[in-house]
Amino acid sequence: MQVTKDIKETVCIPYYKPIYREIEVFEHAYSQKLPILLKGPTGTGKSRFVEFMANKLDKNLNTISCHEETSSTDLIGRYIIKGAETVWLDGPLTLAVKTGAILYLDEVAEARPDVIVAIHSLTDHRRELFIDKLGITIKAHPDFMLVASFNPGYQKGFKELKPSTRQRFVAISFEYPTEKTEVEILTNETSILTADAKKLVQIATKIRNLTELGLTETVSTRLLVDAAKLIVSGLPKRLATHVAIVEPLSDEIEITTALKDLCDLMI
Repeated sequence: MQVTKDIKETVCIPYYKPIYREIEVFEHAYSQKLPILLKGPTGTGKSRFVEFMANKLDKNLNTISCHEETSSTDLIGRYIIKGAETVWLDGPLTLAVKTGAILYLDEVAEARPDVIVAIHSLTDHRRELFIDKLGITIKAHPDFMLVASFNPGYQKGFKELKPSTRQRFVAISFEYPTEKTEVEILTNETSILTADAKKLVQIATKIRNLTELGLTETVSTRLLVDAAKLIVSGLPKRLATHVAIVEPLSDEIEITTALKDLCDLMI
């Protein structure tokens, strides 16, 4: 489990390009103490958006990268041996509830079912956390906010959130940005030349439309940023697209060969 804390300590405010009115929605949800669910494909800016909003609201951010072994104990806390005694150690969820931080559960559907059970009482009018090992209930700090994300396309038929869980959140959908916006993101993130940014975005658009390839995930904006960074650093453009865009998408030689040929024609 990866935990990132105290985003306010970051000196550089993360760049984020609004796609619709997600900033406005987040601010209103925060003021009304409503949890938010971010839905969308990998690499469409969900995590960056949460970092940006934490900075904008001047709040600490605790990020939990959920996976199949993430349990409620990991989030709430556990007893540990310290010296000759046993002491309780708060988990990141408990700390966020107590201190009024923003807690971000990235890919929440990947976590074990007991995680969903643990956060239920924090996603309704109660806004409280029950710690069964201590036998206590903690009321959430007024500034506490719960944010979760998941990829419905990838997890469809595999791990999905129940309707009863989804309806506890205000939900925002994230999609790939328009070509113009994506070019702007690349130039702001990496200082790549606009002409080269346009070519990368055109490659991404072309691959995203090749649905017959049956790719589990298609080209994300994150992959384009990686390719742009490599190009700016001096790596040849075609090689940058091969290693940053094509290779992460598939291990099938026929598919990667075809995609590399496509990139070579377009950049």
